[in-house]
Amino acid sequence: MYDFAAMGAWLEFAVRWLHVITAIAWIGSSFYFIALDLGLHRDRDLKSGADGEEWQVHGGGFYHIQKYLVAPAGMPDGLIWHKWQSYWTWISGFILLVLVYYLGAEFYLIDPNVMDLATWQAVGLSLVSLGLGWVIYNTLCKVFVNADQTVLMMALFAVLIAMSWFYAQVFTGRAALLHLGAFTATIMSGNVFFIIIPNQKVVVADLMAGRTPDAIYGKIAKQRSTHNNYLTLPVIFLMLSNHYPLAFASEWNWVIASLVFLMGVTIRHWFNTHHARKGNPHWTWGVTVILFILIAWLSVAPGAQREAFVVTRFAEAAGFADVHDIVLGRCSMCHAAEPVWPGLHWAPKGVALETEADLTRHARAVYLQSGVSHAMPPANLSYMEDDERAAIVAWYKAATGS
Repeated sequence: MYDFAAMGAWLEFAVRWLHVITAIAWIGSSFYFIALDLGLHRDRDLKSGADGEEWQVHGGGFYHIQKYLVAPAGMPDGLIWHKWQSYWTWISGFILLVLVYYLGAEFYLIDPNVMDLATWQAVGLSLVSLGLGWVIYNTLCKVFVNADQTVLMMALFAVLIAMSWFYAQVFTGRAALLHLGAFTATIMSGNVFFIIIPNQKVVVADLMAGRTPDAIYGKIAKQRSTHNNYLTLPVIFLMLSNHYPLAFASEWNWVIASLVFLMGVTIRHWFNTHHARKGNPHWTWGVTVILFILIAWLSVAPGAQREAFVVTRFAEAAGFADVHDIVLGRCSMCHAAEPVWPGLHWAPKGVALETEADLTRHARAVYLQSGVSHAMPPANLSYMEDDERAAIVAWYKAATGS
């Protein structure tokens, strides 16, 4: 019989790989075009009627780039649309959310100590919140369309703080930060799908019909693109946070997540100001370092660590006591609150395997890392025997009925 846990792990790996690739493409193009727009020379009288131009060199060749404030006089041939990077980043991310957090809700999404939800309730809250995020954000943009854009960004920050707190009250710490990242990424993809691309299509349609496009469409698209630019770095942090318990396994995780958005603003402000040739506000790096130190302190503040729930079915499965002894003997010298392995000052990835609760909490990881594969212990430094690995496999399958 095929090992469905292993097949699921490979499917997850493939989708995660796709997600990272498409995200790199989207973020790269987004950062490039923002930097390009800010750095255009607009003090030149261009015969083409373009708003600005830039000469660049890359890959052994020179590129002459011009930007039209509204649109060129006629429809150009071979127009390239930058949209699928965004679409596939969101699609692959949502598939990953389903594979890891919806299908593995009892492990990664629901913590009865936080809120005792049924799987359908947790998944429903997840889906509704993601959709609601776009509705709230889009409404704010329309309300503040003619206001100072700083006011709009403050309003959006307030929403993000509220959602940080909300997710921390209903999901596991891991899922809370991941969902805040998905919430923000949905806003970013929504900007591309519902605003930027449709507005550009209106401009293209006007060009093809021989009409002069309205400049408002480009103005709105640029506004949303700028928002995406400032939200990108926090989203990356939140997506990586699930690998670092110090970021999510804290009662202050919602505060940590909120501060991360401020770090995203300070970092991007330096780059955007630099690219616009308006100086180098180095104070932003000082603020960023202070914010990061504050985040690090919050992650280990007294009373900050939250005990995760125990998955009883693994503790009650046949062979649990033997597997617990195996893990204690082969793994806990590294995976402990105070590792005894030379050179280790904390457990790798923050995973402790000292207690029965620890083992049930990380059952799937132990099964995949030490049962199905020989990834752990690394280089088999603690000499885990084949019959011990077989015992781990038998215990896991007894618990899951696979």
